[in-house]
Amino acid sequence: MRIGVGVGSFGGGDGGVDSQVEQTIIAEADGFHSAWFTHIRGADSLISVALAGQATSSIELVTGVIPVYSREPLLMAQQALTVNAVCNGRLTLGIGLAHPESVPRTWNHSYERPGRFMYEYLSILQPLLNDQTVEFAGDMISTSASLELAGIEPPSVLLAALAPKMLRMAAELADGTLLWVTGPKTIRTHIAPRLAEAAKASGRPRSRIVAALPICVTDEPVRARQRVENGFSRYGQLVNYRRVLDIEGVDGPQNVAIVGNEAEVEVQLRNLAEAGATDYFAAFVTLARDDGESIPRTRDLLKSLIGKL
Repeated sequence: MRIGVGVGSFGGGDGGVDSQVEQTIIAEADGFHSAWFTHIRGADSLISVALAGQATSSIELVTGVIPVYSREPLLMAQQALTVNAVCNGRLTLGIGLAHPESVPRTWNHSYERPGRFMYEYLSILQPLLNDQTVEFAGDMISTSASLELAGIEPPSVLLAALAPKMLRMAAELADGTLLWVTGPKTIRTHIAPRLAEAAKASGRPRSRIVAALPICVTDEPVRARQRVENGFSRYGQLVNYRRVLDIEGVDGPQNVAIVGNEAEVEVQLRNLAEAGATDYFAAFVTLARDDGESIPRTRDLLKSLIGKL
């Protein structure tokens, strides 16, 4: 299992672009496989990736995740190809549908038939990424478009896929799924089998399963889980995440966070890998705002496990 780290606020920084670039440089020097750029209310992740790509040379740069309702597929393809050229082919484009609670009020867009919307979106996006002219008339999206960006390697695409229809698309039309607050039981019983079945049926390679989870190496696990509950409880209230938390059989994100001392955390990470996760993305959690010990201790353990999970 490959190990990546969040940058910006999930990396322990202030979320600013300069901090993201600096953390990516450090992550590459530390040997991590990837850096994960969240895309919520802060900096545009593709712009941050472009800047970090200029300052690094080998680390994979992942957006996690850009809501597809926020930009139509031609713009997404144009931006992604430009960024991938700048960072020498190291962009992995993580995209998703976001949530029925947020899409109508944030982007003034209907959340009706989200699976169909994503299918049509990918039917336009993927050909554009691969230097093809698109003539597509769908139920929800239509376009006649092409790009003059020949010779640029298309980025890998990951979907934030949790439901069965989305998981099938992640295997058939993309390179896998990028998960959040999804535990090992759910990966083993719900995520991995569906991806494997769809990939086999379509003749595609094995899908990536990227599991992003809060993490804290600590001798105070109860306190750490309380911090996760305080900081991430809203995810347990969103219907898409509520489904996978219910499959896991837990109350909230605090119950799937990776928490404990070095030995305990290593066991939890190995369990994640055995469940089928191909990648782990670390979202660092501290015991307090001024806690200067938790993140270095957690990073040290993760560095020691690179190539061993």
